[in-house]
Amino acid sequence: MRSKPWLLYSLITAVLWGIWGAFIEIPEKAGFPATLGYSVWAITMIPGGIFALKKLGGKLDKSRRAITLGLIAGLFGCAGQLILFEALRTGPAYLVFPFISMAPVITILLSFILLKERASLRAWVGIIFAIIAIFLLAYQPPGNSAATGYLWIVLSLLVAVMWGLQAYILKFANEVMKAESLVVYTVITSIALIPIAVWMTDFSVIINWGFKGPYLAGMIQLLNALGFITLVYAFRYGKAIIVSPMVNAMPPVITVILSLIIYQLIPHPVTIGGMVLAVGAALLMAMEPEEEKIK
Repeated sequence: MRSKPWLLYSLITAVLWGIWGAFIEIPEKAGFPATLGYSVWAITMIPGGIFALKKLGGKLDKSRRAITLGLIAGLFGCAGQLILFEALRTGPAYLVFPFISMAPVITILLSFILLKERASLRAWVGIIFAIIAIFLLAYQPPGNSAATGYLWIVLSLLVAVMWGLQAYILKFANEVMKAESLVVYTVITSIALIPIAVWMTDFSVIINWGFKGPYLAGMIQLLNALGFITLVYAFRYGKAIIVSPMVNAMPPVITVILSLIIYQLIPHPVTIGGMVLAVGAALLMAMEPEEEKIK
């Protein structure tokens, strides 16, 4: 782990996001809308921003390039989350999530073509396994929800593109600015979008303002916020073509395992297949040599 800091940060991200995924539905099912959950998440990002700013000694990267990259990375990630809410409102989740799972493919292609990142044959097998696993883990049995028009397809693809671009930018930006500055600019963007999240909220329904509402949401969303910080460091030290598929494939595995233990939810056979592939992919990619480029 000491010789591969990217692996350590990737695994921490996977664990944090996996635990987050297992509990994030509790506040929403208790009557606290996901849009307000976003607002709570943005607030939980503030401590991380303060930590990053303190680590920088207050010397935030303020060049035009750094500001642009930082804000765009934050915008793609945060706005993508808000667009996802609308996609899930107008389209079935079992179709929306497979579309969104294409995000790592975009990151891999951009990093391979533009950043000239390369990997060993073993790592490429792991990357392919991870991509397949992501699609399998995104599978949800068809429910009663019906799609309304085709807007959800456009929105789902837009989220995939935005999140794929965000991961690429996080890697590219880490080469020209400090990781801590990226965190700070993302915090700024997340807070700036809170009014939109509030505007998207349906206040005509009863909202749970008790412990299982904003307070529990805050505790759970803090895991997501911390995971973003470790993700930035994972991209700082590792190759995007490896980090991106790993941090997308592993969290659902942890979520499913926790759901099995806590809620006794037996995963679908397709999900089990995805879990097996994800673990195998992680092992293969973890054995990637530390050289920045493999010829």
